[in-house]
Amino acid sequence: MAAKSTDIRPVVRLRSTAGTGFTYVTRKNRRNDPDRMVLRKYDPIVRRHVEFREER
Repeated sequence: MAAKSTDIRPVVRLRSTAGTGFTYVTRKNRRNDPDRMVLRKYDPIVRRHVEFREER
């Protein structure tokens, strides 16, 4: 069964703002978070917590 583009919980990629290219993959609820998601998570390449922004 293929996922719709209007899916309520799409899979999004979170890319590190440290410029390392490290990404996390997660799901988000479009009703609660219609804008691009920004989370503060651990980047193992720079070995510290940085902001990760949603990319499309």
